[in-house]
Amino acid sequence: MLDRKGMNLASNLFHIGILGIFVGHFFGMLTPHWMYEAWLPIEVKQKMAMFAGGASGVLCLIGGVLLLKRRLFSPRVRATTTGADILILSLLVIQCALGLLTIPFSAQHMDGSEMMKLVGWAQSVVTFHGGASQHLDGVAFIFRLHLVLGMTLFLLFPFSRYLVHIWSVPVEYLTRKYQLVRARH
Repeated sequence: MLDRKGMNLASNLFHIGILGIFVGHFFGMLTPHWMYEAWLPIEVKQKMAMFAGGASGVLCLIGGVLLLKRRLFSPRVRATTTGADILILSLLVIQCALGLLTIPFSAQHMDGSEMMKLVGWAQSVVTFHGGASQHLDGVAFIFRLHLVLGMTLFLLFPFSRYLVHIWSVPVEYLTRKYQLVRARH
């Protein structure tokens, strides 16, 4: 990388946080209620989501702000930065902040009712069922804003080198033969 100062910390915080957020949203929003209702009450699921999502969100936000600072103020990194890079990273940081701002609103509905409306919306969108917006009736504006920005990021995904690098994860690294690396004397 062009400027490594602080890069490891920022990158690790951001990527660990965003992976936690992604896994939490994927399983939390898309797992049908009947699959866990016998052993995981909705109230407990919501508390788990608030705690794990909050922790992942804080990691992601701190890492994202540090990466954005580096991209904006490091002359060598700035020289290779495009406007799209800054836009996408800024939107990701804003999205993360919006997600964290939803936690106090979730805390006002600890019965899980608000969460289940959002789950219904997500499942309707992913399964292409009509009327997904009906699930959002009465949902706080902060959730709607978070949803709109999230969908906007999905629309921008294929046009950004910053987001598309998720597909370049070296998965073959996990299955390759063990390599012995020896020090030279």
